[in-house]
Amino acid sequence: MSNLEKYTLEYSLTTSTKLLYTLISTPEGLSRWFAEAVQQDDDLFTFSWEGTNQTARMIHKQENETVVFQWMDNQHENIFFEMRIISEDVSPDVTLIVTDYSEPSDIDLSKLLWNSNIGQLKRLIEPQ
Repeated sequence: MSNLEKYTLEYSLTTSTKLLYTLISTPEGLSRWFAEAVQQDDDLFTFSWEGTNQTARMIHKQENETVVFQWMDNQHENIFFEMRIISEDVSPDVTLIVTDYSEPSDIDLSKLLWNSNIGQLKRLIEPQ
């Protein structure tokens, strides 16, 4: 993991923490915006994109606040990504904070991919 660079992205969303948590923590929710298909077997999640599968273990969850997935393949061993929800009582908006890792040469592409995925998430939850 030493050659990977950690980065954090923040997204403001107009939704409830409960709905957002469902969309970031369940196979049904994740398959609507993060991957084409998501299968769950206990704490293992298999994500499918264009015929390619990757498995991650949900290593931490706190209801309506945080989920952390750790990739299980050799290439990404000990690599995790986190999605954390921050809400404030004075605003109807919540902030989704994504923490991930990428090769320094791929960090712009990784951020672009997250931006695209979160764009799909926003279309699901925010009024048009």
